Amino acid sequence: MRLILGSASPRRLDLLAQISIVPAEVRPADIDETPFKDETPRAYVRRLAVAKAQAITLGADDVVLCADTTVAVGRRIMEKPQDRAEAEKFLTLLSGRRHQVITAVAVRSNDRLISRDVMTRVGFKRISKAEMTAYLDSGEWQGKAGGYGIQGLAAALIPSINGSYSNVVGLPLAETAAMLSGFGIR
Repeated sequence: MRLILGSASPRRLDLLAQISIVPAEVRPADIDETPFKDETPRAYVRRLAVAKAQAITLGADDVVLCADTTVAVGRRIMEKPQDRAEAEKFLTLLSGRRHQVITAVAVRSNDRLISRDVMTRVGFKRISKAEMTAYLDSGEWQGKAGGYGIQGLAAALIPSINGSYSNVVGLPLAETAAMLSGFGIR
């Protein structure tokens, strides 16, 4: 079996390498990621992960792994911020409260598709004005759901998590490894 990673995320590639999985190819899916009206965060990531997996053309021995991660405060979906102002708005909302990070993973071959979602609760400390400015100035918020990356400077803002750390980075490794194993990829 040949594994294709259907993601442009360098973090997902690094996470797979942590468990000694190196895709034969990286081929991101190009789909519309706009949330539907009244779509819950969990339904949103499930829909996107499956749609990404279905959008990739596979050869006879190919297996594709796709995922989508979002940050959610209640039913509010916090995608990747478009600019600094939106990142500040997201971080202000997260400051001093808990939120969820939900990742859906989809694995597909030509005759089978499975998907699963994983949720981790993350607690943010109350962020001071100076901390907010420093984090925004770092630019680390760019390209990250909710406007932060736990694996970087934002680690200093997060006193607690309940669940999978790798899920917050972008790919729940234990669950992903089990899913890939079911397709003969170890």
